[in-house]
Amino acid sequence: MAKEKTNPNYKVIAENRRARFDYAIEEDLECGIMLQGSEVKSLRQGSANIAESYAHVDNGELWLVNSYVAPYEQAKTFGHEERRKRKLLVSRKELARLWNATQRKGMTLVPLVLYFNHRGIAKIKIGIGKGKKAHDKRATEAKRDWNRQKQRLLRHGE
Repeated sequence: MAKEKTNPNYKVIAENRRARFDYAIEEDLECGIMLQGSEVKSLRQGSANIAESYAHVDNGELWLVNSYVAPYEQAKTFGHEERRKRKLLVSRKELARLWNATQRKGMTLVPLVLYFNHRGIAKIKIGIGKGKKAHDKRATEAKRDWNRQKQRLLRHGE
């Protein structure tokens, strides 16, 4: 077998683990993100959080709101604001599709993963999702538990 080469540039920075629990994700999209220099340095250290953030279309532009990027200590005077709105980069066609999706009832744009791709460029994966009700969440959890139990039974051969 050939050895798989792991790419040293690819690195997951922040992951929104509750997104798939709280939302039924229909499709996802990779977006670029406009960052300042100190933000990139801080992301390279892995200090970011996208758990409470969301994306929305405003005046024909896609924005990431309430995402947290920790301040970079070495950039004291030329630092960045931690919770500023960050512009997301998508094509016009994708932007129109996202805007149409959010106009439907209950659809929202949820950030799933913030990462550096294989070329070392910061990207964010946005999911188009519909909020789950409490009974939907219980059903998802029951299905996950059953799959876990099924795997356990198959592994032990009972």
